[in-house]
Amino acid sequence: MMRAWMLPILLVLSGSLVAAGVFAKGDPGEAVVLLLLFVLLAGAHSRLVFPRPVSAPEAQRRSAVDGRPIVYWRPGCQYCLRLRIRLGRHARQVYWVDIWRDADGAAVVRAANDGNETVPTVVVAGRPFVNPDPAWVREKLSPSE
Repeated sequence: MMRAWMLPILLVLSGSLVAAGVFAKGDPGEAVVLLLLFVLLAGAHSRLVFPRPVSAPEAQRRSAVDGRPIVYWRPGCQYCLRLRIRLGRHARQVYWVDIWRDADGAAVVRAANDGNETVPTVVVAGRPFVNPDPAWVREKLSPSE
């Protein structure tokens, strides 16, 4: 669990150091702006931006019932963040499995990617797709949702 927060913590600490240096040079306004920028970057690379993750077995069970895609992801992945942002409000219609918190999810991703933990891996109707276009993922959601 700690490694999921490593990048956001490093971003906040780095931003604090940079802001302190700028503040010490006598520009408090710029220091505040820089610190806010680093905090926003940390938030974007944390799991706070993503819908609440579910376990891989639970996501597979739910997907079998309603046909929604499963997205296997990890915090700090720029491609996962891109997918999340481009899905917009539709992101809550997809089942998110954090492979750093779920060993079963990591195993699914490794099985689909020749032993590599390449994310995002999206599973639709039992077929894995690596880093698909977000528009394609939106198309796979049922229109009634």
